[in-house]
Amino acid sequence: MHMLSTKASKDSHGEDSSYFLGWREYEKNPFHPIQNPAGIIQMGLAENQLSFDLLESWLQRNPDIVGLKKDGSSAFRELALFQDYHGLPALKKELVDFLAKLRGNRSKFVYEKLVLTAGATPANEILMFCLADPGEAFILPTPYYPGFDRDLKWRTGVEIVPMHCSSSNGFRITSSALEQAYQQAQKQNLKVKGVLVTNPSNPLGITMSKKELNHLVAFAIDKDIHIISDEIYSGTVFDSPRFVSIMEVVNESSVDGAVIWNRIHIVYSLSKDLGVPGFRVGMIYSNNEKVVAAATKMSSFGLVSSQTQYLLANLLSDKKFTSKYIEESQRRLKRRKEMLVSGLKNAGIRCLKSNAGLFCWVDLRHLLSSSTFEAEKELWKRILWEVGLNISPGSSCHCSEPGWFRICFANMSEDTLQVAMLRMKAFTDSTVSTIQCSNNCTQQQYVKQYKFYLKKVNC
Repeated sequence: MHMLSTKASKDSHGEDSSYFLGWREYEKNPFHPIQNPAGIIQMGLAENQLSFDLLESWLQRNPDIVGLKKDGSSAFRELALFQDYHGLPALKKELVDFLAKLRGNRSKFVYEKLVLTAGATPANEILMFCLADPGEAFILPTPYYPGFDRDLKWRTGVEIVPMHCSSSNGFRITSSALEQAYQQAQKQNLKVKGVLVTNPSNPLGITMSKKELNHLVAFAIDKDIHIISDEIYSGTVFDSPRFVSIMEVVNESSVDGAVIWNRIHIVYSLSKDLGVPGFRVGMIYSNNEKVVAAATKMSSFGLVSSQTQYLLANLLSDKKFTSKYIEESQRRLKRRKEMLVSGLKNAGIRCLKSNAGLFCWVDLRHLLSSSTFEAEKELWKRILWEVGLNISPGSSCHCSEPGWFRICFANMSEDTLQVAMLRMKAFTDSTVSTIQCSNNCTQQQYVKQYKFYLKKVNC
């Protein structure tokens, strides 16, 4: 082991969290309606599989593009030799149009300020490299996406300072919470270089209000720091209020936008809105020329393949298709989210009211044996192994209140979601009856009763 670097020999990758552990358990025993009906259902994966048919029919209608042809003749040689890390201008131009479209054309984007990356993961990491030195910090509102502990910190040496949001105001960002996190960083002798927000939020499934965004802008101006807005879910907003980008707020701001303009950076990817995470197409959009120049150089360590760029540039240029796709995708997401919410309600479980994303933030506090993170972990293990559902506990998202969980709904069929809801109902029914049971009620009786419920569910 001494022959390896400290990076390779130390377990600092951030994959020891329950978020990743649940995935590993699912992979050992995945649910299949016929082959493995008692297996684990994956509800920890924020993947949008609801509109594949629309993409597939577009591909069928455009065989020349799939066959790498341009005006009837082969573009293979041109694409196979293309290796400019600035990316295909055609794709960058279509991406800025798509960004503007998702934002109701209330913000303008120019392709020269866009850097292509192999997904949002490297986009966030590159921004860390560009904006902070090892040992400097970024403030992140909690709860936040568990992968950030890996993406932002592992190779960069940048620290995360959690800014604790509370259920009492629906986990909204406040000026006092921002200030508190800043003071906490100072106590730890950490220099704060910026705030990173996910808007719409993962795991909350809510869009940030103009009020919150204005708090954020005022705070960044006051402290002379950067704002990174990860807007990867901006096309999944299926209900009001509409999505408001940080760009829109700065444009409208009563403060002098120029003061903050070159410290605003947007991260985006086609993984969630278009449902193509395997294509690895992400981007950084920044008004800061130096950041764009440095990020472009860094992007050469993770380029998007030229045939992927070619395919997506053509797909996005079909404006009629993209309009229909966004509209239909949002309609399907809304319907599916309503299925999850009503299934959970039937099991006596409520969710945070949401309007975006591929998941719900679910309140299981009433099922905890005590109001602790130990009890949350126990409940998570029982749901994973006894109920056979992989959901993400709030502690993996750094939530400061035990008992909240993220449950995804767009990565499975409607039938599978129904099985999951029946399992959840059986579990809550048996848990409630166990709580109501006298102290003499044995664990064996509970397990027997629960297995009976589960048998009914899997029939």
